[in-house]
Amino acid sequence: MKESVNISFKEKMCFETEVNGHKIILDADEKVGGGNKGPRPKPLMLAALGGCTAMDVVSILRKMRINFKTVNVKVDGELTENHPKHFYKMHITYEFTGKDLPLKKLEKAISLSQDKYCGVSYSYAKAMEITYEIKIIVTE
Repeated sequence: MKESVNISFKEKMCFETEVNGHKIILDADEKVGGGNKGPRPKPLMLAALGGCTAMDVVSILRKMRINFKTVNVKVDGELTENHPKHFYKMHITYEFTGKDLPLKKLEKAISLSQDKYCGVSYSYAKAMEITYEIKIIVTE
């Protein structure tokens, strides 16, 4: 299976792409010649990891019949100081809200995502350290 995207130059440092039928504008900060009309590419790497693992975890928890109220995934990345600046570490914080959430099952869902299903995590893990933590907020 093959996937591809096309990136088209618009102006200054602004580019447009279409992913799964959705247009995305990419741009640079004004201080480096951009117009700040869209996100930078590297933060989209964080979003790709967070989105991929979040979708897996929610799907797995539903199959386990775990009744959560919300799931929030935050991804922090650490960049190198020198060029080419790249992520050398990403940390994922999984935050669950709900009543009587079983920690072992949350851990199992995350482990399955990280080790078996999330292709973004699998790819990134070959290039950098990926760590995670779980936060549970109990609600009534």
